[in-house]
Amino acid sequence: MDELIRMVSERAGIGEDAARAAVQTVLDFLKDRLPEPIAGQIDNVLGAGRKEKSGGVAGGIGDILGRS
Repeated sequence: MDELIRMVSERAGIGEDAARAAVQTVLDFLKDRLPEPIAGQIDNVLGAGRKEKSGGVAGGIGDILGRS
């Protein structure tokens, strides 16, 4: 998740605390609205912090949503 927060911070030109709040807000929104099997995978990808085939944690979310 740190990689995603850094990306948001850099691209939006905001501090890491604001980026962390923004990322958490978006993730909570997605988890509330996605079917449970998919919503549960968001935590798995971010919690593991593993690299996915499309390039890191952010790419992992795209893979889950079928947008790699």
